[in-house]
Amino acid sequence: MPGDVEQTLKGQRVVVVGGGVIGSLHAFYALARGADVVHLERDEAPMGATVRNFGLVWISGRACGAELEMALRSRSLWREVAEMVPAVGFRANGSITLLETEAEVEVARRAIARPDAGERGFTLLDRRGVGERNPALRGEYIAGLHCALDAAVESRVALGALREWLEASGRYDYRPHREMTGLDDHEVTDHRGEVHGGDQVFVCVGASSTGFVGELLENEALRKVRLNMAETAPLGRELATSIANGDSLRYYPAFRVDAEELLAPQDDLARRYGIQLLCQQRFDGALTIGDTHEPETGGRFDTNDAPMDLIWASARRIIGERMPRIERRWSGVYHQLSDPGVGEIYFRKRVAEGVMVITGAGGRGMTLAPAIAEESFA
Repeated sequence: MPGDVEQTLKGQRVVVVGGGVIGSLHAFYALARGADVVHLERDEAPMGATVRNFGLVWISGRACGAELEMALRSRSLWREVAEMVPAVGFRANGSITLLETEAEVEVARRAIARPDAGERGFTLLDRRGVGERNPALRGEYIAGLHCALDAAVESRVALGALREWLEASGRYDYRPHREMTGLDDHEVTDHRGEVHGGDQVFVCVGASSTGFVGELLENEALRKVRLNMAETAPLGRELATSIANGDSLRYYPAFRVDAEELLAPQDDLARRYGIQLLCQQRFDGALTIGDTHEPETGGRFDTNDAPMDLIWASARRIIGERMPRIERRWSGVYHQLSDPGVGEIYFRKRVAEGVMVITGAGGRGMTLAPAIAEESFA
């Protein structure tokens, strides 16, 4: 039983709206606690940022305090989920943030000197140490910040694997092609006019929501962020860890203050799109690379090649000249809290009796989803 829980919801009915990772983990934990679950999804299967990501369970860059604690708890829960559903593809592969300048190395040194460095599993590696840890890296770097606790799941298949496990229970009813159009105490209504009632209702929606859900959230302190990513042909060798570059030190809160003090500004293009390099190898050997943190303006259907060209060049520089070609590109949009309070990590709001809206994990959905779901049933 995940989280070593008792079946506290036996005999109850839980309705979950949204088939993404946060919604799917709510369904998983509700069923694990004994509830019957109805799961509504507007598409045949989730298609938003929840599957357009790296699958990273990212500990290294989390803000100290509550966010780090939540990420560590979530990592532990992912391991337990994977024991029950191995096809989610959890692996404790760690990460290396590759450092190309002495200034980046100094940011890493400061991170290692902080009291929570041990909780993150930080080690500063010289170039030889990086090569021993991840022999596939043959590019330009002088050192690497290794985080032993970073992990990953296989994002393209994890949610389908969870649904298969849930369906095998006989207490799970997955209903795709259901757009939520209304809600009341302990119930939601879909676009067909069908009412879905439950003891508890969790509305776990992504940033691309329209119609009623869009209206429900339009006055909340949420903003939309666009990511741009790509997948390469198979690398031809194993990339033993997840990879980041020094630009990620600017983005993640664990490093940001020191990065702002020590690092030279990014060039105009990288700054405009909020570019960092992340790289994760899929089970088929392909590399998922990205990403950007561009404010979403709405009404867009295209992607701009310029930022991805810069990301690919960064990957080629640190992985090596035999970096495989890009075979496909995509974008996605996620919700992020626009002005989070102290200790506020994601958006949670009761909108009716027995109805909770949960969103706004801000690019941390895969990392935090199990712990967010666990909090819902605490």
